[in-house]
Amino acid sequence: MSVTNEAAWARWAARRIHEAHGDKETPLVECPLPERLGVRLVFKDESTHSSGSLKHRLAASLLMFGVCNGDIGPETTLVDASSGSTAVSEAFFARALGLRFVAVVPEQTSPSKLALIERMGGHIEFAAGPEAATALAARMGDQAGHVFLDQFGNASVRTNWRSGNLASALFGQLHSEGWPEPDWVVVGAGTGGTSSTLARFIRYTGRRTKVALGDPEGSAYYPCWAQDDRTVVGTASRIEGIGRPRVEPSFVPQLIDDVVTVPDSWSVAGMRALRRRGLSVGPSTGTNLVAALRIAERMQARGRRGVIASIVCDAADRYAETYDRDDWLAAQGIRLADAEPSLEAYLDGGPAPQSWTRDSPPRVRVSA
Repeated sequence: MSVTNEAAWARWAARRIHEAHGDKETPLVECPLPERLGVRLVFKDESTHSSGSLKHRLAASLLMFGVCNGDIGPETTLVDASSGSTAVSEAFFARALGLRFVAVVPEQTSPSKLALIERMGGHIEFAAGPEAATALAARMGDQAGHVFLDQFGNASVRTNWRSGNLASALFGQLHSEGWPEPDWVVVGAGTGGTSSTLARFIRYTGRRTKVALGDPEGSAYYPCWAQDDRTVVGTASRIEGIGRPRVEPSFVPQLIDDVVTVPDSWSVAGMRALRRRGLSVGPSTGTNLVAALRIAERMQARGRRGVIASIVCDAADRYAETYDRDDWLAAQGIRLADAEPSLEAYLDGGPAPQSWTRDSPPRVRVSA
């Protein structure tokens, strides 16, 4: 293909990505909290994107960069490693461009997500776990005519953190709908790109909002943040989409003001509690809820009122065969015990669960 034809295709492809992304903003939804807290919690529902999750924005950014940088052409095969949601969104945009997409996923990825990837036109390769998936995707990307999108390496550098991103949309909507500027934004971290984009935008625009991370059991991100050590190693996360066994390049710990570690049973309890309140969400959003509640408790203890913002990462339908089933949870070693009734009682105005009042991990980084 000539340079002229390559440029013409790139212009067409960029327009198609814009069109597929859509210009309708995802909505804000308030989650009622106990009045005694004096804190309001609002979620930006990213599950309403055309590809069904927060990763819609990341996939668009990864493909747009590849097109505009000349890496992706009309015959390119796209490859990435994913636990599911990013692959669904990447397959969605690849189909819009008429390109072949291969998702390399861990063997334990939910059947619902696998079906969605294939429904979007993607092809699937399996790997033993998250790190094996990344290694295989990188090898496949080295083949002629293939491009490794590398969400974990590129999430924080392929997204424009100054404008046109999740952060600018969130703060713009909050302002236009009459919300006070939030005291905290609470998110999870898979690649780490969302927390980095939010924190950079907040600093760039001179806001006082702080960024907190909700981190599941076994993730390397909390010890990385607390110890200021990127070499720490965790275990595979049981909360799909967030938490990593290693610190990914896009995670920038010095941009995070606090990390709240959330037991997996509480993440699932949070997911179910939000569903009972009209929000159809997956387990990573349950993590966000519990982390936000812990932050709200700290605000109340200091006599502070205010607003916490968070994200609905994806919808419940992706987890019908996994986190919705108690037998599946038990097989993964996740036992809800008193987490579910305790959280329900708390959201209905009861006391904070006992496990929240015990000593917490240190909240200050060692380098601070």
